[in-house]
Amino acid sequence: MDIPKLQAHNTKLSLNCRGKLLVLSQPAVMGILNITPDSFFEGSRMQALDELLNKAESMIAQGATFIDIGGYSTRPGAAEVSIDEEINRVVPAVEHLHKYLPDAILSIDTFRAKVAKYAIDAGAHIINDISSGEDDADMLTTVGQLGFVPYIMMHKRGTPKTMHQHTQYDDVTLDVLEYFNQKVAAAKQAGIVDLVIDPGFGFAKTLEQNYELLKNLHHFNITELPILVGISRKKMIQNVTNTDAAGALNGTSVVHTIALLNGAKILRVHDVKEAMECINIVKATYGNI
Repeated sequence: MDIPKLQAHNTKLSLNCRGKLLVLSQPAVMGILNITPDSFFEGSRMQALDELLNKAESMIAQGATFIDIGGYSTRPGAAEVSIDEEINRVVPAVEHLHKYLPDAILSIDTFRAKVAKYAIDAGAHIINDISSGEDDADMLTTVGQLGFVPYIMMHKRGTPKTMHQHTQYDDVTLDVLEYFNQKVAAAKQAGIVDLVIDPGFGFAKTLEQNYELLKNLHHFNITELPILVGISRKKMIQNVTNTDAAGALNGTSVVHTIALLNGAKILRVHDVKEAMECINIVKATYGNI
């Protein structure tokens, strides 16, 4: 495989999270905290917020470095959510967690610039955008204006409803690398200082393409940017192990281990304890990774 020459970047394994300096000398875990009507809004608002806080506290106690808060599901078939509704879901959650967990590093999972800004103003530290700015023309400019706010940019094509129609690649690894070459340049041009890349497992990739990307993940180290892997309990694991999401934890741990050995620096997960076990075992075997 011929790896294209990307624009040169200094090795950047530290993130300035609004004054909180985080050095990714070792892999870290990002705990997923989804806020949807059937979970967050069950019972009264205060009860729901306390449940959210308890979950975040548990994740941090188990070793999570980040808490990723999302109010808009990107799974296939998920309902549309208005900007105002997304703000109403995530901003109270961010405010509550920031108040009671002031040392926690909070990430906002959104592709909308307005939601991102409101969440950062409420106390979040990082923006996690599945569209790398493609789904909102104001996103890159907004992040650049926010200052020291790390930006996680993911590869995808189309929308969650149409992405299965966009799996044609000349070479999935090279094509995704070239995508990041362009997106990183645009982000730097917008004034964004700290970047993390996410190859987008499960987004506009076939089963075979997902595993090809996993095998070739080490090639993304050429970007000299931290690599985030969001693969927890996904269909690519379920389909190979003949199980459902509930039964995909063991497969997830296997995939996490492969990702770590290929350079992943952040694991975005549902199961923090098990992800930390993967990191600790790989570290015990290979030392610094």
